[in-house]
Amino acid sequence: MRTSLAERLGIDAPIFAFSHCRDVVVEASKAGAIGVLGCVGFTPEELEVQLDWIDARIGDKPYGIDVVMPEKDPWAEEQDLNRLHEKLKSMIPPETIAYAKKILADNGVPEMPEGAQHEGDYLIRSTAATARRHVEIALKHPKVRLVANALGAPPADVTRLIKDNGRVLAGLCGEVSQGKKHADAGVDIIIAQGTEGGGHTGEIGSMVLWPEVVEAVAPIPVLAAGGVGSGAQIAAALMLGAQGVWTGSLWLTTIESDLTEHQRELLLAARSRDTTRSKSLTGKPCRMLKNEWTKAWEAPDAPKTLPLPLQDIVAAEATGRARAYPDKARAVTINPVGQIVGRLNELERTRDVVYRLIEEYYAATERFKPLMSWE
Repeated sequence: MRTSLAERLGIDAPIFAFSHCRDVVVEASKAGAIGVLGCVGFTPEELEVQLDWIDARIGDKPYGIDVVMPEKDPWAEEQDLNRLHEKLKSMIPPETIAYAKKILADNGVPEMPEGAQHEGDYLIRSTAATARRHVEIALKHPKVRLVANALGAPPADVTRLIKDNGRVLAGLCGEVSQGKKHADAGVDIIIAQGTEGGGHTGEIGSMVLWPEVVEAVAPIPVLAAGGVGSGAQIAAALMLGAQGVWTGSLWLTTIESDLTEHQRELLLAARSRDTTRSKSLTGKPCRMLKNEWTKAWEAPDAPKTLPLPLQDIVAAEATGRARAYPDKARAVTINPVGQIVGRLNELERTRDVVYRLIEEYYAATERFKPLMSWE
């Protein structure tokens, strides 16, 4: 599994473990993979705390961050995030907020206590203004070797900033044309995510997408993403030309994951057919578990979902109240996850998942060796 990309990053196995939980990031990197912290859930101040915590525990191992930065964003230069948040909130139709509140009320989820801080009151996700701060903070941490952008290539000046600081830049794509665009923009690694993946994902299946992107962007290395949950799938990805795999859903049911107990229970009980691509979380197609929240936004009388980042603010009503009242919010708890959820049947330690993937990879390659014999 020592691909040239793994050697470049100084990791034992080209397994990229994306997680919003700092504990998972540390344990994945210490086990020989590379942990990648999803930044979208943190304010800039919170991210600084998270990275300091990781630095103090990860030893000499590298890790990465993942930001959500549109290449073009009308609010990119806004310096006052509070003012930006108020501006964005004013653009949301009152009936859309009312509909979100109605979904929660219909499913028995209480309102937040009076005076309680609400997730949507302080967090501005999925804007270049916030993501730029995330990148600036990350570049002050030498152990951050990788910066990935969930929306592909960041703006040109941010791309230069990352590369001039000696960091490796990765961008996700869901189709070949996007991969070519990211390559032309100077991205060092293309992450080709098939529709099976959790979170933002396109419509093309992994087995079709991976080799197409590998061929289109060569010699730029490609990571295979979307539906990777076993060492055999890693072997298949490498056989198709990828230099590693990008994984996310796998780490949701690890012991170190910071999901609520109810979220874990829902994931462990789910089958692969229980996911759907929905715009109800961010305004972009995002794969998550089907539930009353996703169904309600598909109803004939539902208002149209808003573009990123406005729908994100609308959905904060649900995510915030689900965390406050997990027992009462099971039917509407938002759980982004890929179709690999059908294999997530037990809690495991992060390091054990890494070791299992490596063992399964070698077992798969041993099974393949006799097929290569012409005798």
